[in-house]
Amino acid sequence: MLPSHPKNVHAVVVGGGTMGADVAIVLARGGCRVTVVDPGEARRAALQAHVRQGLTPLGLERRADQVTAVAELSSVAWDDVALVVECIPENLPMKQQLFAELVKHARASAVLASNSSSFPISAIVQGLDSRQRMLGLHFFMPAHLVPLVEVVCGPDSNLALADSLSAFMRGCGSVPVLVRKDKPGFLANRLQHALAREAFAMIDEGIATPEDVDAAVRFGFGFRYLAAGPVLQRDHAGLDVHRAAAASMYPSLSSTTVPAKVLQTHVDAGRLGMKTGAGFYEWPETRRRTERARYDRLLRQGLDLLADELPPLDKTF
Repeated sequence: MLPSHPKNVHAVVVGGGTMGADVAIVLARGGCRVTVVDPGEARRAALQAHVRQGLTPLGLERRADQVTAVAELSSVAWDDVALVVECIPENLPMKQQLFAELVKHARASAVLASNSSSFPISAIVQGLDSRQRMLGLHFFMPAHLVPLVEVVCGPDSNLALADSLSAFMRGCGSVPVLVRKDKPGFLANRLQHALAREAFAMIDEGIATPEDVDAAVRFGFGFRYLAAGPVLQRDHAGLDVHRAAAASMYPSLSSTTVPAKVLQTHVDAGRLGMKTGAGFYEWPETRRRTERARYDRLLRQGLDLLADELPPLDKTF
């Protein structure tokens, strides 16, 4: 089992890209000693400054000194590592190979976790020994600003170990949810894609523009979700009202099993979003930077609004 408190626990993050670097912030704010493994010299050089920047708003910038980076697994001091979080690219053979190596390096009591959003933990660790200690640990970008983390069990995962990982993540200031079956998309992404399927279907039908779809979510029911999720919201509104609305709308909701036409058209045209300079919206570099700053600022303000409902951080050490 993981220690009940993250203080001075040695955790390893494999992969120092955008997600891995932000996961390092999450673990460091809980008090972990963090070793990030990444072969890229530039990423290793930039890591500690990135972590310090993420911890400064919390008054915990001193904990950035507990984060170090190495180029390869063999350079990690494995004797006291309690948790490993894999954050490498979404390539199943690569992840399978990495976990096979982690089994050789990490002590038998260490928890081995994958941040994969695409592959179930059961597929990643197929055929390996000690699968009971292997779990999904799925963060959401940006990991240090979005409180949710999913602790995902495979069929061989130890449920008590999953509970201890959830408690450990609460100590890091995250809000963990336990996903007892590793279905594709786990919990949050399944909900998100159910919404996206209907949103893109309405765009395909000419019912609404992308701009109006975004506004309807952000300033309508999505605005209320900051205060109450979809289940609690129904208790607020009345289950009889929801049942009647469901009976009326469900028959006409999209049930397509393929991506929406408008989504496929954009992908075929190379309009993949910010990373290519255009998606549903145009993203010249100046606008992209401005948008990212706005996005992060609003997420931080959301954290301030929810501060009383988030797990407290121990700042005494």
